[in-house]
Amino acid sequence: MNHHDATVLRRSLPVPPERVWELWTTPAGIGAWWAPDGFRTTVDVLDLRPGGALDYTMTAVGADQIAFMEQAGMPLSTRSHKEFTEVAEPTRLAYLSRTDFVPGVEPYDHLTVVTLEPTATGTDVVMECEPLHDEVWTERLVAGRANELDNLERLVAADS
Repeated sequence: MNHHDATVLRRSLPVPPERVWELWTTPAGIGAWWAPDGFRTTVDVLDLRPGGALDYTMTAVGADQIAFMEQAGMPLSTRSHKEFTEVAEPTRLAYLSRTDFVPGVEPYDHLTVVTLEPTATGTDVVMECEPLHDEVWTERLVAGRANELDNLERLVAADS
């Protein structure tokens, strides 16, 4: 990754890295926080090793979200594919995400690197996102990732 271009998102969470790792690498954990509001995430394949796949399906379940998807002519369920490139429990996880949903753009992969740093009060989550093919899509990606991290923050706050 060209770290110069990567967007870096950070969150400080009041739980140990092992708990954050579990939420990031188990079907139950991923299902609890990856979906935006009004959507549900189900994990189809989870092979946690370098070269292993994560396949999951995101389904609109909220009334507003269902209406939006139908109006946009989009399916209510979309499958996503990621491939792990680095797995170092419980401190570092990297994966390629397949970008195959942009009209007129050939599918390609982009990298996300997650580092979990233990702190006196819990864990600092550092997420580096490689840019997409243009600024608009990159901004959408970063907004989505920030929303995911907000969900994660809410989840562990409710936990503790």
